[in-house]
Amino acid sequence: MNKNFVLENVKDFHLYDVLECGQCFHFQRTDTGLNPGEYEYDIVFRDRVLHIKEEPDTAGVRLIFENTEDWEYQTIWREYFDLDRDYSSIKAKILEADPRLEEIITEHNGIRILNQDFFETLISFIISQNKQIPQIKQVVANLSSEIGTKFDVTMINRFSSEFDAFFPTVEQLHNATEEEIRASKCGFRAPYIIDATEKIYSGEITEDELLRLDTKDSRQLLMTIHGVGEKVANCALLFGLGRTDVFPVDVWMKRICEHLYFGIDTPKSEIEAFAMDKFGDVAGYAQQYLFMYGLKHKIGAK
Repeated sequence: MNKNFVLENVKDFHLYDVLECGQCFHFQRTDTGLNPGEYEYDIVFRDRVLHIKEEPDTAGVRLIFENTEDWEYQTIWREYFDLDRDYSSIKAKILEADPRLEEIITEHNGIRILNQDFFETLISFIISQNKQIPQIKQVVANLSSEIGTKFDVTMINRFSSEFDAFFPTVEQLHNATEEEIRASKCGFRAPYIIDATEKIYSGEITEDELLRLDTKDSRQLLMTIHGVGEKVANCALLFGLGRTDVFPVDVWMKRICEHLYFGIDTPKSEIEAFAMDKFGDVAGYAQQYLFMYGLKHKIGAK
């Protein structure tokens, strides 16, 4: 298959902004970085692999979905990249709440929150505890390679040998031994991954129930998983279930918010409550811009 699906003049979208803002981990950048405005990525989502290119266009960007039929774009990638949502109104709401974010929103005007697989998102953020993004990506790749299904040879295309499998399904992780899970170099998180998998596999926690409950109760249910605290639960809600009113607070975000809003050491719970009140139903989107703000001004790193 050599057919590409192309979108012209896509507004409020940049691959770098979407993929490099800490919301997903099963991808790799493949362009040389030598051509300004041009980006290429390999992305794994459920049982699909995608090579996508971005090029400048007259009134936005041009997206090239390699080896992608129209049906695949319409049924998978259109929703995954959240391409039907009006992000200009979201950014306007954030700026109304805090005009100081205008510069960072202008610089990273292509951020979108992906519609990811809930189970993969939950396990990925369990893995993320006390790890930097490159390390998280490596463990996710390792776990996939050790336990997940390898790509069909016709789907591999230009994928590297270290990036060669889909993320494990609930059943595959349920059937895996702790030794196999630990082979991914997830360390102390292995029992957390096992407990999360068993609660999902047994039906003790279901995606339908999490969507039915209000945000507070959904968070509490997720926190019954061993090793899942408020931050990981909020990330699963935001990035895996589309609960955009939540505001995940890790050490990095704590420092950013203290710098911008408090000026003193402040409990994470107070920061979360403040941000959810300040930004309302766009709190999750605001968190992404604050993350980029911290990167630019080196606020969170110590």
